[in-house]
Amino acid sequence: MRPDRLFFDRLADAAGKETLPRFRSGTGIVNKEAGGFDPVTEGDRAAEAAIRALIGDTFPDHGILGEEYGSTGLERDHVWVIDPIDGTRAFISGVPMWGTLIGLYHKGRAVMGLMDQPFTGERYFADGEGAVYRGPEGERRLRSSAVTALADAILFSTSPHLHKGEARQRFDALRHQVRLTRYGCDCYAFALLAAGHVDLVVESGVQAYDVGGLIPIVEQAGGVFTDWSGGRAEMGGNVVAAANPALHAAALAVLSG
Repeated sequence: MRPDRLFFDRLADAAGKETLPRFRSGTGIVNKEAGGFDPVTEGDRAAEAAIRALIGDTFPDHGILGEEYGSTGLERDHVWVIDPIDGTRAFISGVPMWGTLIGLYHKGRAVMGLMDQPFTGERYFADGEGAVYRGPEGERRLRSSAVTALADAILFSTSPHLHKGEARQRFDALRHQVRLTRYGCDCYAFALLAAGHVDLVVESGVQAYDVGGLIPIVEQAGGVFTDWSGGRAEMGGNVVAAANPALHAAALAVLSG
């Protein structure tokens, strides 16, 4: 049995019951990184636990790859990829640019995905055939932009500081060629790309759970989502999402060196 939109909605609703009451509430924060800052909150852990419980009850034969509670059954045909709060730094800062990411892989390829932002009431979903938006603007099919030239493109990245060494040099080369570069938004930038508002999103050093729910949304809205060498991005790394194949090729020519 394949999950449907209603099941993804159940997962997002369950996560939202854990994250939204803790947003802008002074919720407890734990730093996961010695010598740095990699925050996790009560909301992250409670939301992932709620998602995993529903998946386990409904699809016990599926695997799960999650940020907070590890992985199980990664060798199975169907694997769920979960980031309960993508953008935890935004979350703890009171900025509503975080989201819950839920993706479904089939034999290693992302085929369905959801990005939910419960504070703004926006939900982006890809069902394997197309991508849709639901929120204050109503419901509509998503379509990425037709911008094909770097000189006309809007580029987003979470932070320039996340690009290190040679990756920073390549990112800088790209940002010098686009019309506008903006920072922040985490997963929300990819949703904006699928909706046609943003043309490029470039990130370095991301994990599978950072992209698993987003790849289907971008691709099924007409965009392209790969690593910097043009390969599949399901396992993360340095990734680039573009509004269309022509713009992707132009960005990849710069990022690939």
